[in-house]
Amino acid sequence: MVDPTRLDDELMVADAPEEEVRPDDRIDDERHDEENRLKPEYVDAVEDALDAGDKGAVYDLVEPLHPADIADLIELLGKGARAQLAAAITDLMTSDVVAELNDHVREDMMEALAPEAVAAITEQLETDDAVQLLEDLDEDDQRAIIAELEPETQAAVESALSYPEETAGRLMNRHVMAVPEHLTVGDLIDYLRIEGDLNHDFFEVFVIDAAHHPVGTCALNWVLTTPRWVKLTDIMKRDQTLIPVTMDQEEVALMFQKYALISAAVVDENGRLVGQMTVDDIVHIISEEAGEDALLLSGAGDGDINEPIAEAYSSRVRWLIANLGTAVVASAIIAFFGAAIEQLVALAVLMPIVASIGGNAGTQTMAVAVRAIATNQLTRSNTWRIVWRELRVAILNGATVAVLIGIAAAVLFTPMMGVVIAVAMIVNIVVAGMAGVLVPVIFERLDQDPAVASSVFVTMITDSMGFFAFLGLAVLAGLAPLA
Repeated sequence: MVDPTRLDDELMVADAPEEEVRPDDRIDDERHDEENRLKPEYVDAVEDALDAGDKGAVYDLVEPLHPADIADLIELLGKGARAQLAAAITDLMTSDVVAELNDHVREDMMEALAPEAVAAITEQLETDDAVQLLEDLDEDDQRAIIAELEPETQAAVESALSYPEETAGRLMNRHVMAVPEHLTVGDLIDYLRIEGDLNHDFFEVFVIDAAHHPVGTCALNWVLTTPRWVKLTDIMKRDQTLIPVTMDQEEVALMFQKYALISAAVVDENGRLVGQMTVDDIVHIISEEAGEDALLLSGAGDGDINEPIAEAYSSRVRWLIANLGTAVVASAIIAFFGAAIEQLVALAVLMPIVASIGGNAGTQTMAVAVRAIATNQLTRSNTWRIVWRELRVAILNGATVAVLIGIAAAVLFTPMMGVVIAVAMIVNIVVAGMAGVLVPVIFERLDQDPAVASSVFVTMITDSMGFFAFLGLAVLAGLAPLA
């Protein structure tokens, strides 16, 4: 038996000669361009083989590709061609390929494959990836696929699907390295070598008590650098972050970001260890949530080019209709001052400038506020401090822009017109700044997603106030009659 307290000379590794650094073989080959994207002519060759029904040629073309490239190829093809491709390269449709697919494309592919084929792919996946694969399918398809799974996988998937979408229970990995607290470091190492499932990545070992409650964690570097006789309870970290199974994925991501976590234990309602979240899952969540919020601000729905047309239409048109309604308010204000606009053409020329600049100012503040709310930087405890900050920024911005547009209007039209538009510009930018921060805050207080509808209401406020302030001041200044 090897003495772990000393190093054997035979285990010493001599300095190996440096390997020649070569670029990725996939770049700029017959299938990839210099930016490592699949070449159009290669994609065309695959489509031609599919059209000809030559499955052998399709397989030969696709077989050399990396799983991520196969996923890219599938997404580049039309919906009908995707099903044909899946049938031609069944054994190449591995879990690595499926994990790389866009959500909408993955759903199409799973519907095109037989339940037993999908079950075979699911068996290769981590539980969280398997759940992501199945959760968007129809209930009948889910049941058919789950029935084909091994009992252990079946139980894990059904358990995960019982939790609400986008919660830790859905996303957690159930493969957890957990050991009882009475072990020593040597016991742990022997357990990992003999009985531990080392086919799954893990960053730390969770130490649990008799009731399966996590009581501490042992980082792998601690285990490898500590004498065998030391008890785990003497080296484990007792202060750990525990994630409830029902916690929303966005809150989980914020916890990982705030506490710089690599992994964290997931516990059920009784505090028992049921899984873990790892940083690779969190990177995906952060990317997904950031993109989602940006698209919601524009009212573009999922904003996915693979999203079905009916879903894209439904998600976008309702916000366009809402925007149409708010635009009517601005138009009504313009109509109210119609006589003044008819008498003084300069009002019609300058009016869009006031509304446009105000809209941009509101959008800037709104984007900052929505992000701050999403990252817990803007909370109930500092709301008014942030409002006061944005008010001061708006006043400075308004004054700067007002001076510039006021001078230009005074030179091109009249000095009074310069004063009117300058004052209107300050008023609108200040109102835009306040709307940009208060509208998202109000939506958040009402338990609504501030990214969903804030832009519609902020646009309505800035347009309406811009027109009202400019045209109203012009009438009060005697530049044009009200009627």
